[in-house]
Amino acid sequence: MITAIYLRVSTDEQNCDSQRNELETYRLARKWSDIRVYQDVMSGGKASRPGLDALLRDIRAGKVERLLAFKLDRLGRSLAHLAALLTELEKHNVPLIIPGQGIDTSNDTPAGRLQLNVLGAVAEFERGIIRERVAAGLKAAKSRGVRLGRAPVSAYIFNRALELRAEGCSLRSIARTLGISAGTVQNRTKGKHVRHQTSRGPIGQPGRSAEHAGPTGGQGTQREAGRAPTQTASNG
Repeated sequence: MITAIYLRVSTDEQNCDSQRNELETYRLARKWSDIRVYQDVMSGGKASRPGLDALLRDIRAGKVERLLAFKLDRLGRSLAHLAALLTELEKHNVPLIIPGQGIDTSNDTPAGRLQLNVLGAVAEFERGIIRERVAAGLKAAKSRGVRLGRAPVSAYIFNRALELRAEGCSLRSIARTLGISAGTVQNRTKGKHVRHQTSRGPIGQPGRSAEHAGPTGGQGTQREAGRAPTQTASNG
């Protein structure tokens, strides 16, 4: 049977080196040689993770003797999820050992179980506080008039994207031309048709209609229409 080591970070910009080093030092001191490392780069709020799912499969198959983790929140941040994991470990007689937090369920005592439940509750509490802070920050920004999300794109640009798409231009070339993302072009042009305009203005501005035409347009024609006809004098 193996000693399982579970490592997790939330983003690609982080690494598991510090977690791995501490747990490796701990298991070497106890001469546990047959190990397997399970690792995820994903939020602890997600119950299903590739590394964790593989770990649980091996636990259910009876391959795991003990589980080492850096901190309790590496396994999960939801109290309900942590409780489910602990139940799974207990069901298959796999002790959870977290050296940095003094957790070792191989020594089953009421004090150890109490500590485990308290730490799980604290992890969920911290997650809730972070969520509340983010929501408060967004609300404050809205009250100051800050516009959240992407800037709106004019209807003209969308119509121009449809025209360019109909002409066979690629999504990327349209995005570069109009200054929007290729994903926006794809989402806005899929299954839609061009709404024709009278004339084209610069990108982002609607075209001018005939009633606003210049001197050579409709206004010039009206002035010509208002002129009196020239009469030819008679020689009679």
